Amino acid sequence: MDTVLVTGGAGFLGSHIVDCLVDDHQVIVLDDLSGGFEENVNSSARFVRGSVQDADFVKDLFKNFHFKYVFHLAAYAAEGLSHFIRNYNYQNNLIGSVNIINNCVNFNTECLVFTSSIAVYGSNQVPMIEQLNPQPEDPYGISKYAVELDLKAARHLFGLNYIVFRPHNIYGERQNMADPYRNVIGIFMNQILQNKPVTVFGNGTQTRAFTYVKDVAPVIAKSVNYPRAYGEVFNVGADKACSINELISGVAKAMKREPVVEYLPAREEVLHAYASHAKVKEYFPWHQDTDLEAGLEKMADWAMEFGPRKGTAFQNIEVGKNMPPSWKNLFSHQ
Repeated sequence: MDTVLVTGGAGFLGSHIVDCLVDDHQVIVLDDLSGGFEENVNSSARFVRGSVQDADFVKDLFKNFHFKYVFHLAAYAAEGLSHFIRNYNYQNNLIGSVNIINNCVNFNTECLVFTSSIAVYGSNQVPMIEQLNPQPEDPYGISKYAVELDLKAARHLFGLNYIVFRPHNIYGERQNMADPYRNVIGIFMNQILQNKPVTVFGNGTQTRAFTYVKDVAPVIAKSVNYPRAYGEVFNVGADKACSINELISGVAKAMKREPVVEYLPAREEVLHAYASHAKVKEYFPWHQDTDLEAGLEKMADWAMEFGPRKGTAFQNIEVGKNMPPSWKNLFSHQ
């Protein structure tokens, strides 16, 4: 049985991908637990705690296991916060990825699967298609697109096979509801469980397409079995977009609660972001698209059983200027 590596495999999406891999591979999970939880890791996988930023550690891991495939998900995916943690963002999301790419080249990994983001598109036309020229507007999207470009260069010079997936707004069981900066559905559910107001930046007319995690995890996990996909970039996720106000109604219905909504000053963000998935459905025709209402019910059942979680402020903010007031308040309460 061949050995594969999943970085960020104790996190939300990563742990679901691990679930899809363990029956056919020996799976090594690398995670620093900055956003994941060891209990998320499938018992059939081997967990190794460490950081992709530690170049020597990553090299030793590759030397010991000689991975056939690598699924690279380790990243801090707080898109809005990335403006204020620029150094951390680039060290974790870009330099950490370079460490993975270097070792995939040096140890002849057959294929590296990278989870990028539709944040690379910026305020492009919608629905966003893979042929668009990326125009990322925040450091998170910039770092993701930089890795995509580096992968392209590595394939050209070294023959490294890769597949890039650009997922978006994924939700479902095991989402980190305690993170106050990302995972909007998890934030809403956690606020409702604590009988707090549901907080919205702006007027709630922003639109996104929300993707159930068990729709995308199998596609990413099985993609390495399709050499035709090597060197390609895929949007992956749900087709149907909705406004944040509509999302709140759906979350409230799933949780059987009537929340109080508090509208906060708008933050710097792309207003409308959803993608076309014609390409991924062509390459992987068994791609699923769970209805939002059904997906929210599944996550709500898990969230109510899991219970509320207390969020904490991100440490070592690098730039405090122009930060949303509600985020600044988190630090004042430390």
